[in-house]
Amino acid sequence: MSATDNPAKPTPPPTASLLPVAVLLWLAGVYMRIPILVAPPLAPFISAEVGLSQTLTGALTTLPILMLAIGAMPGSLSISRIGPRNTLAFALLVMVIGSAGRGLAPDTVTLMLTSAVMGLGIAMMQPALPALLPRWLEPEHLALGSAIYMNGLLMGEFIGAGITLPVLMPLLDNSWRATLLVWSLPAILVAAALFLPKRDLAPPDRKAAWLPDWKNPLTLTLGLLLGVSGSLFFGVNAYMGTLLEQRGELENLTEALFWYNFAQVFASLVMLKMARLWVGKKIPLITMLLCSLAGTLGTLVFTGWWAIASATFMSFTAGILLIMMVALPPLLVSASETGRLSAGNFLVGYSIAFAVPMLGGLLSDWTGDIRHAIIVMLAYGIVVSPLAIKINLNRR
Repeated sequence: MSATDNPAKPTPPPTASLLPVAVLLWLAGVYMRIPILVAPPLAPFISAEVGLSQTLTGALTTLPILMLAIGAMPGSLSISRIGPRNTLAFALLVMVIGSAGRGLAPDTVTLMLTSAVMGLGIAMMQPALPALLPRWLEPEHLALGSAIYMNGLLMGEFIGAGITLPVLMPLLDNSWRATLLVWSLPAILVAAALFLPKRDLAPPDRKAAWLPDWKNPLTLTLGLLLGVSGSLFFGVNAYMGTLLEQRGELENLTEALFWYNFAQVFASLVMLKMARLWVGKKIPLITMLLCSLAGTLGTLVFTGWWAIASATFMSFTAGILLIMMVALPPLLVSASETGRLSAGNFLVGYSIAFAVPMLGGLLSDWTGDIRHAIIVMLAYGIVVSPLAIKINLNRR
């Protein structure tokens, strides 16, 4: 038998050739969260200069999160028309315009508008990254690719919240405007670098549909489960200070928020190792969902450091759950369907991550007990948890 009768299987690319792709995925993930998470530490300085109410000060963070849901559809449309790489580069530029624009905003209206533009750019990045993975990585590397950019995302949360005040602002004469510009402008280099890799393993189908396929049960199921992770993490993060104040433990807030947010970084590091073993498997998914709910329950039942430890455990397991959910679309559907499935998931998931904590907050305002806000988030997670048991994780 000749060599032509039994062709050798193509040799996978060496790790060295995948390293630039991994770096770009990580940097793109970082810029999905840094622009949002620099707002809370800068909020007092912005409010003092621009004159924001408490509601508008909170909107500096919550408005971009709402845009993460609203902007998913423009991202899906752009992917179907110009491809995921071009969409990701364009979305990065939109994010820079909005984020840097906040640093130049002369008044409240402009500040809110630029915050919305920034959120739109980040929202378009979300479906673009999963859609890009099948075009840059072989199937056996898809889960690892998801873990890499999600590690960047969760590291971006920690970096933005942790470095801004103690490190960056003192170097910039304590100017919140200069700080926003310095955080934002390097993303232009990331957008340009996206065109360096020549890999395109699955050319985009420009005739592919871009609206979410609501007849596909994965669209709603993955979105509802994604909403559990988002509502628990963002909700407990938002109400942590009020909960500790109600319990007379406000002096623990700084340490509690540090470990709470650092737990997600640790979760992303764990998933860099375990992604190929856990992503696409039902038992790890159910386990992390139940652990997230148990940690939330512990935050309610316990007090003192046991409650903080429970919240930190919830943050860790919710971070793993988030990575598992975001990594599923490239594994379950074709490359041409990945963008719109991811967009539908983010539309549903982040709408819930915004709405459920808000409903909980309204209930707690009515009852005067902040624990009721957390109970609402816990109840939502319990109601949708059977979906994790019924979900079909076979590739379509």
